[in-house]
Amino acid sequence: METVDLKVRDVLATITLNRANKHNAMTPEMSAELVSAVLNCNDDPAVRVVILTGAGQRAFCVGSDIKDLDRYPEPWAFRNRTDYVDALRLLRKPLIAAVNGMAFGGGLEMVLAADIRLASTAALFAAPEIKLGWVGGGGVAHALSHSIGASNAAVMIMTGEPIDASQAMQWGLVSECLEAEALLPRARELATVIAARAPIAVQTAKINLRGAFNMTRDMSFAYERELQTICFATEDAAEGRAAFKEKRPPRFTGR
Repeated sequence: METVDLKVRDVLATITLNRANKHNAMTPEMSAELVSAVLNCNDDPAVRVVILTGAGQRAFCVGSDIKDLDRYPEPWAFRNRTDYVDALRLLRKPLIAAVNGMAFGGGLEMVLAADIRLASTAALFAAPEIKLGWVGGGGVAHALSHSIGASNAAVMIMTGEPIDASQAMQWGLVSECLEAEALLPRARELATVIAARAPIAVQTAKINLRGAFNMTRDMSFAYERELQTICFATEDAAEGRAAFKEKRPPRFTGR
């Protein structure tokens, strides 16, 4: 892959959007490479957590490369394109976004597709499509309003103006705001903690959290109970109980 870099070290995978000279703007080719990286992470049982970041110091991702949008012969082809935000939603493993700079348009939508979001103090977040005559199409309205509230989401989507990392943390868009040099180490630290947990339980927790967005309260309670029962039947759950009784660290195998 040329513009999406996938590195796997032990149980952690890092996907880096690698087009720094273009602020990591996404092209159709990059979208296809991102799909490939995600599928590789899904298929590799050694990978337990994935970190997503951007190359360079200025941008995480500024969304689609505007010049490339004219490559679609008609709106229907644009509608049926391989979408990079959808690619991230295919990921079954926990995803941590380490936002190192501008996250604009589709880049913001990619951040919102992550389970955990960390930002450097240099990060900026915007939904600027309104300035170009359209709106985002990667689920930004639903995801952003659930993250920061309907009014704050309206400010971002209707004005297109950016907010800084401090504002993003105040609104709940990101969990932590760190100095640039501390961003990836913190993402790896957090990923290592998650990777030490039972893999089936971790992936089930991801499913549970996503399901809670789309269900009524009572349905969510019932769904969670069923997921808990599935996890309870695993070898890892038995190992967790045994380790607790024997006062030792558990050895989870993903079974």
